[in-house]
Amino acid sequence: MEIYLNKDDWKKCVEFHGHVCPGLAIGYRACEALREKLGAGFSKDEELVCVTENDACGVDAVQVLTGCTFGKGNLIYRGTGKMAFSFFKRDTGESIRIIYSPKENFEDRQKRLEHILISPLEDLFLFKKPNFPLPERARIFTTIICEMCGEGAPEHKIRLMDGKKVCLDCFGDYTRQMLFL
Repeated sequence: MEIYLNKDDWKKCVEFHGHVCPGLAIGYRACEALREKLGAGFSKDEELVCVTENDACGVDAVQVLTGCTFGKGNLIYRGTGKMAFSFFKRDTGESIRIIYSPKENFEDRQKRLEHILISPLEDLFLFKKPNFPLPERARIFTTIICEMCGEGAPEHKIRLMDGKKVCLDCFGDYTRQMLFL
């Protein structure tokens, strides 16, 4: 079987993540699929946007290989728990949703890792269109100081409570809904 691994890129991912694991390999291969399907490379600003549906190991490979990061605002978390990544190219409007969906399942961690690293992309992923639009560009918000704890938070995360501007940590949510356990 052919090995699809660029050793320098893989090494960068492992160094950033801290160890080798199947999850990191999934993110690595998803980025390889992105390059193959959309011709997308590294994003210096917000040319490329990734919406990750998980907060697992593979996201570290996405950050290293695509330049999509939370800090730049072009890595967005959508917590469905699925091992799926949607990528959007702002300049062309192209997009793709890459969903990890292996045809084989390995109990042994090392065999799973090797399978992920050597299998053809079509054996690892489903390719679809994202079912949501391209997220807007990152915005800079005014910082408001919470009148309870004194900490700053962006204005869109501030709430009014008893006439005071408060952060989400200090905000006492009101609900009369009864929970049944």
